[in-house]
This record gives sequence, structure tokens and C-alpha cells, in this order.
Amino acid sequence: MLFSSIDIGSNAVRLLFANVYETKNGPVTEKASLIRIPLRLGLDVFYDGRISDQRTEDLVKTMRAFKLLIDVYKPIGYRVAATSAMREASNNHEVLEIVKNETGLEIGMIDGIEEANIISSLGRIFVNRNYSKSLYIDVGGGSTELSLLDGDRFVTSNSFKIGTIRLLADKVEDSEWNHLKDWLQQFRADFGRMNCIGSGGNINKITKMYGHPINNLITFDQLVFAYKQLNNMPLISRIEQMGLRPDRADVIVPAARIFVRILKWTGIGTVVAPRVGLADGLVLLQYKEMKDKGLI
Repeated sequence: MLFSSIDIGSNAVRLLFANVYETKNGPVTEKASLIRIPLRLGLDVFYDGRISDQRTEDLVKTMRAFKLLIDVYKPIGYRVAATSAMREASNNHEVLEIVKNETGLEIGMIDGIEEANIISSLGRIFVNRNYSKSLYIDVGGGSTELSLLDGDRFVTSNSFKIGTIRLLADKVEDSEWNHLKDWLQQFRADFGRMNCIGSGGNINKITKMYGHPINNLITFDQLVFAYKQLNNMPLISRIEQMGLRPDRADVIVPAARIFVRILKWTGIGTVVAPRVGLADGLVLLQYKEMKDKGLI
């Protein structure tokens, strides 16, 4: 069954079409098509506190194109969600109204905790657990969401204003890093004995470049090496020598920095990057809601 979702992030806007299948471990998603547009709404919001007229126009054009694709693909259902940058924009309601009037798409703003819960709901995709506790880390352009699961049971989650675009804009306070570190301390009894699942385009790319892409795994040492090498390399070299897209070449460094810090603080030795994120979670959430209502 085909579903669709749109994830309006601080760095990029993604349109996902995915099929949902039932397995012995529960429903899973399989990507049919993914389109990513690097609008970078966060650059406006983290500097000026609002989304500019130009980026609003670009968002409208993007959403209009996405709506046409949804009309052609005809998924069973679709959902549109906006995260950190839209949440913090002083003119967010105005932008949402413009998009709705111009495209017919209604955008729902989700808070950081809800975002973390949706992503961690994908837990069944990671079945080779070495430990009972699993830490989910989703690094976006405007925020980092963390969730802890014990087996398949959700324990807790939190959202921190530490993201790749926010770091590039030098808009992350030291107090927010301290807040993240302090929050992790409640799990110190399990430090070094937790599974770690990373999501986001950057950890996927880092794992492909420096880790073990066959099993989507990267070690702490490989992450540290990746961060040091990429950080010491000029932006143009990351593009020309490493083959990174310009809109990936800059944000990949702060993303690596975030993962390195969290792993260092928790003693986690490896990260699994199964190439899923909020868009996948939104698809799975729709499926579960429709199934619970007996609609499918």
C-alpha cells in the first residue's frame, strides 16, 4: 500500500512515497521515490527570526510541485509536517496560510518531542540488538531529537536546539550543549551498553563514506576520523574531491560533530544508520492510524 509524506525541515524539504508491508516484526516501509529540495528555511529563521518572502515563495513553488506529484501517484494517504525552523519562525502561521491557499496542502507543525517519538516508532527496523537499551539520534538542520527505548518499549525523549544549520549560523548556545549532556546523564548506568540508531541524511552519507555501508554501521573511531578529515578540508575540496553536493558539503561537518559529542559522552562504540527518518515515520504513522480505524 502506497503512502506519502512531506517533511519540511530546517535544511531541506522532502517528499517521500513509500509502500508499507506487514512482516512478522510488524509493518515496515520501503521507499518508492524520494525528492529532496534544499530550501534551508533555517538560514532565515536562525538569523532573522522569520521566513523571508523569497523563501516563502520558494516553499510555495515546491509544495505546488509536490502536490501535483501526489495527485499523479495517488497514495492511500499523505501527511505534511514542519519541524524546527517553521516552529520558531515568527511568521509561521502566515506562511502556513499562504501555502494552504496556494497549494491546498495543510501543514502540521510538530514539536521536538513528537518528532522524536515518530522517529523512534521505527524501532522495529533495527532487530539485531546487542543491548536492551537503544538510543535514537536524529540530527536535523535546526534540532537534534533523542529517544531511548528499552526493547520495543518507549522510555523517554527530548529535543535540543542543536542542528547543522543552526551550528553553521553560530546560533547554538553553550547552555544547550550542557542541557543535552545533562539529559544524557540519567542513562549513565547504561553508558557503553546501548545500541545507537542514527537518522538523517548526514549520518547516512558519513556511514557510506567512512563506515561499513553493507550493514549501515559506523564506529566511534571512524566517526572521529571522518569529522577531523572533513573539518580540516576546505568546502570546495569536500565538493570536488569527496564528491559531496554543495548543500551536503557544509552541513556534514556539524552533523559529525554532534554525533561525535553524543557518542563520547555516552561511551557508545557504534552507530547504525538504517536510512530512515521523519518522512518514513509519518508514513508508518498513517498506516497504523488507518489500520486501527479498520480503513485498511
